[in-house]
Amino acid sequence: MRSEQPTLRATLPDTTLNIMAVGDVMLGTDYPDYRLPPQDGKALLADVTAILSRADITFGNLEGTFGTGGEAEKACPDVRRCYVFRMPPRYALHLKAAGFDVMSLANNHARDFGDSGRLLTMEVLDKAGIKHSGLEGDIAQWELKGLKVVLIAFAPFRGAHDFLDLDYVRKTIAALAQAHDIVIVSFHAGAEGDAYTRVPFETEYFHGENRGDVVLFARTAVDAGADVILGHGPHVPRALELYKQRIIAYSLGNFCTTLGIKVTGKNGLAPILSINIDEQGRFKSGKIISAQQRRPAGPVLDKQHRAARLIKQLTQQDFPDTELEIDAMGTITIKTPAEAKHPTKHHNIETKSDKSSPDSVK
Repeated sequence: MRSEQPTLRATLPDTTLNIMAVGDVMLGTDYPDYRLPPQDGKALLADVTAILSRADITFGNLEGTFGTGGEAEKACPDVRRCYVFRMPPRYALHLKAAGFDVMSLANNHARDFGDSGRLLTMEVLDKAGIKHSGLEGDIAQWELKGLKVVLIAFAPFRGAHDFLDLDYVRKTIAALAQAHDIVIVSFHAGAEGDAYTRVPFETEYFHGENRGDVVLFARTAVDAGADVILGHGPHVPRALELYKQRIIAYSLGNFCTTLGIKVTGKNGLAPILSINIDEQGRFKSGKIISAQQRRPAGPVLDKQHRAARLIKQLTQQDFPDTELEIDAMGTITIKTPAEAKHPTKHHNIETKSDKSSPDSVK
């Protein structure tokens, strides 16, 4: 059963936090060839900056590294089928200017330039004033509106907080919940590509690699004390779930990857998930703000609400008894008790992996 940590939370005043979350962010790369955006990236996030900047917390998954020079440590014999990303360190200021507060560094590109590249990326984000989590032991913690907030990012890849070890997941999140008011959990998992928009309710494999059971992980995290679960990794949007009054986003897809990752079809949808939670971490309301990637520009707002309509459809398909109501423009509300039933699907996965990471096909 989920622990509500009453000794800490019962003394807090009524407070609402607005969290905005997006999926994969990669602002161009200069490796192995030069694929950087026009105007040195300054306009890449211009169409969405006003939206991202108004949240209490704005989150994204940094798909790649910051750095200059050197050779990739990731084995990449054919650059047409293997992806290595390195952004100039000055691009971290573009993320800060766009409103990003915290980034996940738990993904299969965080070590494209080895452990030294990941550590340099952490230093670059620190200098830009952006918090981060991903490397085992790296946890983002801060205070906001009188609340102690923490974000921890998991992935099934070497060096990251271990997504596949559910005992570690339980113990780590439970300890964080004891010391914080709001626990945000990010994960990078699941198979990749437009054929994988559905949540399978079982272990997923990609190129033979165990990418975990995302539903089992997310519900385990909530049971242990997590309040918000933000998924990414498949490069396409997936469903939302409300579990024990906590919101779970199973994949937020791509967001700003126009110069390195496929942006056609569902891969080009760039949802911004805006959620409001109370001081207990319970979901109150939200909205899926639809954007779409336009190469070589970045994400632009989509008046046809394609991302919202897709997530609405997937949520109805994968969680037909959901308590969430999503309209065609992306507004998210909670159904009345008479309208909703409780979810019942649940499956098991292996809890250990050798955590070797093959190249990903985007």
